[in-house]
Amino acid sequence: ASDVYKRQIRSKVKTACKKVDAAVIAGDKAAAQVVLNAAISEIEKATSKGVYHQNTASRKVSRLSKAVNAMA
Repeated sequence: ASDVYKRQIRSKVKTACKKVDAAVIAGDKAAAQVVLNAAISEIEKATSKGVYHQNTASRKVSRLSKAVNAMA
């Protein structure tokens, strides 16, 4: 895959992660759960296309899930 293609996919993942972080900061657990599922989907797509290593993807998913689950 070309660098431009990989950059586009990485950008989608970053945007999805930022949405999760924003929902966590806002304290909206329902919204955070919805955007978390979307983010996990984007991360898994990127991994299947070879943009991220499996361990990197797992780490990203773990950190996002941990943040959402830590909400009251």
